[in-house]
Amino acid sequence: MATRTETVNRLHRILLDLFPGGAKKFLSAMQARKLVATIKPRDPVGKTRRRLAVELIGELESIDRKIKAADKELQQLVTDRGSTLTDLHGIGPSSAARLLADTGDVHRFCNRDRFASWNSTAPLDASSGEQQRHRLSRAGNRRINRVLHIMAVVQLRNPTPGRTYFDARKAAGKTSMEAMRSLKRQLSNVVYARILADQKRSETASPGGQSGTTLQSSAPGLTPNTGPSDKPHPGPTTTQPNHRLPAMS
Repeated sequence: MATRTETVNRLHRILLDLFPGGAKKFLSAMQARKLVATIKPRDPVGKTRRRLAVELIGELESIDRKIKAADKELQQLVTDRGSTLTDLHGIGPSSAARLLADTGDVHRFCNRDRFASWNSTAPLDASSGEQQRHRLSRAGNRRINRVLHIMAVVQLRNPTPGRTYFDARKAAGKTSMEAMRSLKRQLSNVVYARILADQKRSETASPGGQSGTTLQSSAPGLTPNTGPSDKPHPGPTTTQPNHRLPAMS
């Protein structure tokens, strides 16, 4: 994905020279190819830029095929673990795999507040005098924090409960940064509940459990309110995960 982002950025710079205003921010290889096909420069510089753009589009198509293959393999690994994380809006195969690999046994977190402290979405008290304010911790798992940030951004781009929650927080007087912080904290609760439900269902279905018992995920809703989710919580649990996803060949 990092290579894809770098390639798209390089392509955007060239398209900016070929087309007034350049191209849109989120550009697929097919869209770029159709765009380049509409221009036929006559000067040597323009021809060279067009050739470079075509080469970058070819690289982008190759990268997309690799990403698609990797996502397919990760999806199978996630499914084999009995996880339903990819059912959540904004969680893809790679994000689900990262959550499972880094979280390990979710029971090591006694509650969702500990999980939030571990992934740096639980705010810390940063009040000074009469000014009451909070900030996010930078000491937790930044990889999982990024997964939750991406999940939040995806939800904000679509008419989702996350979008509704964010807008409600803004309407209540929160800044965009404060509303995003609250949204990530709520999404942490949703993810924690889903992982916990999936693991309990897997444990129940194991030979040592009670057969025939099912457990639905009790993921909390994104109802706007000022509750414990918006308050500071204890530091992260230090126990390390005791198992990971199988390594990819």
